[in-house]
Amino acid sequence: MLNLERLRTLDALARHGSVSGAAEGLHVTTSAVSQQMSKLEREVGQQLLAKNGRGVRLTDAGRLLADHAARILSQVELAQSDLEAQRGQVVGELRISAFPTAARGLFPAALAELRAKHPGLCVRSRELEPEAGVAGVLRGDLDLAVVLDWYNKPLPVPEGLVKASLLDDPADLAMPAGHPLADRDSVNLEDFAEDEWITWGESEFCHEWLMLTLRAKGIEPVIAHRAQEHHTQLALVGAGLGVCVAPRLGRDPMPAGVRTVPVRPRVSRDVYAVWRADADRRPSIRAAVEALRSAGGAVE
Repeated sequence: MLNLERLRTLDALARHGSVSGAAEGLHVTTSAVSQQMSKLEREVGQQLLAKNGRGVRLTDAGRLLADHAARILSQVELAQSDLEAQRGQVVGELRISAFPTAARGLFPAALAELRAKHPGLCVRSRELEPEAGVAGVLRGDLDLAVVLDWYNKPLPVPEGLVKASLLDDPADLAMPAGHPLADRDSVNLEDFAEDEWITWGESEFCHEWLMLTLRAKGIEPVIAHRAQEHHTQLALVGAGLGVCVAPRLGRDPMPAGVRTVPVRPRVSRDVYAVWRADADRRPSIRAAVEALRSAGGAVE
């Protein structure tokens, strides 16, 4: 009889590609992963792991069993989802993530609502950028992730995931209060072709969106500063060090010395939740989406 927890360990190894990655995803020690794999090898009577430099790799038998393990665990998830749906109770543990401004703008109200309405539900939350959130849901490390599409740059969402829109998040152009265009009712991005820009990290989804959008308008932006947090970007704007795109979700309170003006044509993000299709009937997922939408409605 194959042990389910050992199959879960093998699945985590196949998905993460290392013992340390599997241990982090499963929230256990690396020695616990190694012990589980040794027991699984004895159960099946075959070598599942082989040394690969300083790490390990799956053998042919390991890859074969890992494929079966992924399907078995998916069926277990589906069974648990169906049982929860039949009970109709919002209980258990729910692991969720959101990109920083969504965590700031949605989580306090949404998680407080979930705690008040469903005291039997334990929610564990963390901040993750959209691509990392999607990857976490795919790996099974997360139950739900709050992610985003820019109006002209969708985030790739792999097959096997379900998505639900939470809110539409408009973005303004943030500039120092003394900027020549600060008294406008609206501005075009082209108006800032000669300004210095404050943006996100080099490979972040939102930075790539900004470069794509500005270059499509014939602007090769001068990047003066980078900051992952919008509030850090806005503080730099307030100090007169450049301009930035400032979505409204999770933006307040605004620092002194900053003026935000709507962009025309409109610039916005679609903020939505993603989860695995085999967990679609879980009442806890549905309750979380409802609470996040309620929090998003208050923002809008």
